[in-house]
Amino acid sequence: MNALTLVFASILIFALAYRFYGIFMAQKVLRLNDAVATPAVEFADGHDYVKTDRKVLFGHHFAAIAAAGPLVGPVLAAQFGYLPGALWILIGCVLGGGVHDMVVLFASVRHKGQSLATIASKEIGRVVGGTAAICVLSDFGHVVDAACLYRHVPKMVSVV
Repeated sequence: MNALTLVFASILIFALAYRFYGIFMAQKVLRLNDAVATPAVEFADGHDYVKTDRKVLFGHHFAAIAAAGPLVGPVLAAQFGYLPGALWILIGCVLGGGVHDMVVLFASVRHKGQSLATIASKEIGRVVGGTAAICVLSDFGHVVDAACLYRHVPKMVSVV
């Protein structure tokens, strides 16, 4: 398999996931409603709550979901070959990252722009909220640790 095949397969997977899986999540699972005002509109104060152009929001969300892929993907590729890295990016972005970002953004909008830790505290309990805050803060540290670790681990046999 050459790189061009992988690029076309990736584009196809992302396009199909966006077209069908994203719409399924929005309409059937989350039941999004355009009539509900977002916190940026409802609490507009020019500082914390500011209505933003959708192209700017797309850039922010694209950067957020793409952040771990370039860090973890090369680590997997260095240890196991390029196929696990490519699968990590494809499956992780569609099923993990895309759904996670969409659900957390939806929950934040429905809870007046609150953070994930605050939502967990209100809905589940203070212990879970505190744990969520610690996990969110330490998550990036784990990804950075994994990216630094691959330089000290000998390359394992490729599965490809």
